Amino acid sequence: MSELLPSDPPAITQHIADYVCATGYDDLPADALEIAKRCVVDGAAVILAGATEPCARIIRTHMARIGGTAEATTLGAGSLRGPMHLAALANGVAGHALDWDDTALSRENDRSVLIHPTMQPLSAGLAVGEHLSVAGRDFLTAFVLGFEIQVKIAEAIDPAHFTGGRGFHSTGTIGVFGACIAAAKLMGLSVTETRNAIAIAATLSSGLGINHGTMSKPLNMGRASETGVTAAGLARLGFDGPANALEGGRGFFEAFGGGFDPARISGRLGRPFAILDPGTSTKPYPCGVVGHPGMDAMKALVTTHGIRPEDVARVTVRTGSNVLHPGPLRIAHAETALQAKFCVPFQMAAIILRRKAGLAEFSDAFVRSSACQEMQRRIDAVRDPAIEALGKHRIVFEIALTTRDGRVVTQRSADAYRGGPDNPLNWQDLGDKFHDCAASTLTEDERCRFLDLAKQLDRERDVSRMIALLAPGARP
Repeated sequence: MSELLPSDPPAITQHIADYVCATGYDDLPADALEIAKRCVVDGAAVILAGATEPCARIIRTHMARIGGTAEATTLGAGSLRGPMHLAALANGVAGHALDWDDTALSRENDRSVLIHPTMQPLSAGLAVGEHLSVAGRDFLTAFVLGFEIQVKIAEAIDPAHFTGGRGFHSTGTIGVFGACIAAAKLMGLSVTETRNAIAIAATLSSGLGINHGTMSKPLNMGRASETGVTAAGLARLGFDGPANALEGGRGFFEAFGGGFDPARISGRLGRPFAILDPGTSTKPYPCGVVGHPGMDAMKALVTTHGIRPEDVARVTVRTGSNVLHPGPLRIAHAETALQAKFCVPFQMAAIILRRKAGLAEFSDAFVRSSACQEMQRRIDAVRDPAIEALGKHRIVFEIALTTRDGRVVTQRSADAYRGGPDNPLNWQDLGDKFHDCAASTLTEDERCRFLDLAKQLDRERDVSRMIALLAPGARP
């Protein structure tokens, strides 16, 4: 990591503000816009699915109690209208409630999970975009730029920021900048106002990694979305902040990471766009993404060898600390659905018992069932030194399953895991996920109309039409 020199600080905050204000729709490559549309579909899907979760219902109750000007809409069941920042809060919490939203993973060996990159700029963009009736191409531009800035910041900050160091949850702490930039771009802020918005977002940043497995983890996402909109709104009114809020002494990088590498931001914005590299991983399963390669490997193992639940005597799962404690899947035995999202023994047990792991499996009823509890006790998840040596950016699982008759069968996870940037879900896969997530909220016709609109979002004159499709029965 490069040291930040107080006598000669790189003007990172100004550099970001200049870049955001100078970049427009025509500067974005076609493949980045295509992925952005997919992110919008996936993000909308998981907001709709998460809107019925207890944490999302509580946030909407909180929003209704506060009241205020009806500027923007929450999506899904129980839709209501309220101030932009509160709509962003509610949609952000719902979108992360199931931990089914996408993840950006590092390609560098000094860190693993960078951030959940879609929900913050999407939630902020939906709220501000609806209030201002922005065109689809402007919405996509703001989304791509919000995605870009937060991922570049996550790549640049000292890895002590993450799990195993200072313990921050980057989805909240760094995600605030994704929401802030998306909101600032849609509001048409000047360079100075954008720089001030970044400074305001930096001082309001928050989010702890210890929240995994509780309602407060999606709260990190919701607060990042809310705070980004608030920061941009305050800057638009003339509120200011330090010009070097990110890079200065006692600024964001120093306080939250202990330092940063300016070369990972300066001259790299849009070169390439983060939505292309490192890209994003769209989740087939509603749980922590670093467990997905292992779940696919277990499914291949039990399918190939015809393993039935009653055949299993013992399972040993070897992986790295980028997966297990102090990594995100730090829960050794799950008793609740929220815990299950961060528990390797549960994830393996679900695949063994049902050959799948969807919303029905990530439920308190299934997690607490005697079959699931007993199967988890047969599964050991351990850190493997050889896997650790590959680097934090490599997500690898080695599974050895011993049957009751003494056979040992093994399976290694695939390098290009399903849903990742090297093996992405196609439009059909995304459509299937959207239909699954939205079936209880939208009619089939409404779901199909949304998917058609999303594919042509850059041609849409007003994103409010898209939002109306996703918020049936919204009330003030």
